[in-house]
Amino acid sequence: MWDEGAWVVRREIWREKPWAGTVVRVIEDRPELLVSYLPTGAPFGFPDGSWPGGRHPWHGRPGWEGHGVLMLQRPKESHAIWHFWDGPERRFAGWYVNLQRPFTRTAVGYDTQDLELDIWIPDRGEWRWKDRDKLDERVQEGRFTAGEVEEILAEGDRIAAELDAGRRWWDERWRDFVPDPGWEAPGLPAGWDRV
Repeated sequence: MWDEGAWVVRREIWREKPWAGTVVRVIEDRPELLVSYLPTGAPFGFPDGSWPGGRHPWHGRPGWEGHGVLMLQRPKESHAIWHFWDGPERRFAGWYVNLQRPFTRTAVGYDTQDLELDIWIPDRGEWRWKDRDKLDERVQEGRFTAGEVEEILAEGDRIAAELDAGRRWWDERWRDFVPDPGWEAPGLPAGWDRV
C-alpha cells in the first residue's frame, strides 16, 4: 500500500511492453480501493516501439491537459471510474468508465492497459458507449484478438446492465474532490519504462 500523497507511475502495458506512462498522486489506498489523481501537466512518456494500430492516442502531448482526473479502481476489476470536470469554475461533468486490465502494483507504481471500450456517464443524462465501433478495427490491426474483444464486450455489457439497473459501486462524494492547487507532478523517474 502507498501512503497518501505518494507520487507513483501509472503505466499502460501492451503484451508486456510499456506503451505509455504518466505520474499520478495517491489520494487513498486501501485493500478494496485505489484512488489516484492525474493532475494538470503531469508528464507523459511514450517508449519507442512497434505498436499495432500506431502509437498511443496521447502520443505527441507533453502532459495532461485541462482539469485533472480522479481515478477509482478496485483490485481484480477490468475497469476504473474516471471523474471529469469542465470550465473555469471546475463544474463536475461526469464519470468515464474506462475499461482496462486489472491494475497490478510494481516497484514504480501500477500497470494496466486500456481496452479501448468506454462508457460516458454525464452528470445529468443517460450513459452512452464510447469507441465500441473501434474494437473490430483493433482486431484487424492486431492490437487485440477476437477472443479478447469478446471478453471486453462482455465486461462492458455487464457494467451497462448495472447502470441500467441504477447500480453504481463508487461513492459519488468523489465528484466534490478538489485537488490542492500546489500539487505539481514530478517528472517520470529514470527506468520507468523497464518491465
